[in-house]
Amino acid sequence: MSPGGNPHVAVISGGTTGIGLATAFRLLRAGHRVAVFSHGEASVIAAGAALAEGFGPERSIARRVDLREAAAINSFFCEVASDLGAPGILVCNAGISPKGPDGPRQVADLPLEEWNDVLAVNLTGTMLCCQAVLPAMKEMSYGRLIFVGSLAGRTRPRIAGAGYATSKAALSGLSRVLVSQYGPYGITSNVVAPGRILTPLTGSPQSKINIDALARIPAGRLGVPDDVAAVIAFLASEDAGFVNGAIIDVNGGEFAPS
Repeated sequence: MSPGGNPHVAVISGGTTGIGLATAFRLLRAGHRVAVFSHGEASVIAAGAALAEGFGPERSIARRVDLREAAAINSFFCEVASDLGAPGILVCNAGISPKGPDGPRQVADLPLEEWNDVLAVNLTGTMLCCQAVLPAMKEMSYGRLIFVGSLAGRTRPRIAGAGYATSKAALSGLSRVLVSQYGPYGITSNVVAPGRILTPLTGSPQSKINIDALARIPAGRLGVPDDVAAVIAFLASEDAGFVNGAIIDVNGGEFAPS
């Protein structure tokens, strides 16, 4: 077990690719048991096989779950509790960022269906996951809630659309409420806000969007999933018990708040 404390059960939404999968590997290496889920069947199968091969099938679960379906979320968390134990760590990483044919849609042209869909996955889905784990965390007097926000939710968005930027900004509000309501029970809630990270969502490093982003980053490189996973792993550890209500920017210096 890592110096961070005792092993726990961790659940990671959007945990089958990119930042989520890198976080799963980090937490498994730290000794935790890990359940990941996402909406894509192929990525679930691939991630499940990789995690089982690396750490044994008894320490991980990978399932397809749609965050827009409350019943499916509840069923998944019941399975996790039965097979691995009650989660002490929740990492809400799942997110969608639809675009129009020419990039993010103007607000005046934004279909209501798209707006509702993005908020359902990125924000309401996070709240539903919290509802699924909070009773057991409160009973254990221990919990780590970690939301993966975005640079787009911290400053003027350059690439993201209205639904994505709004939903990611709203995660900090949800986190503050959780700090207030559940901090006295040993449960922390924090937000990690990545900048431009090379994942399936952000595309090729040679794309114009990524080349333009690179020019804005003082660190001189684009981020990789493990840059973010390292911060999440710390916040998930028992060492982070006094870090509560924080927003941690992981962007290579592209955005440096006062």
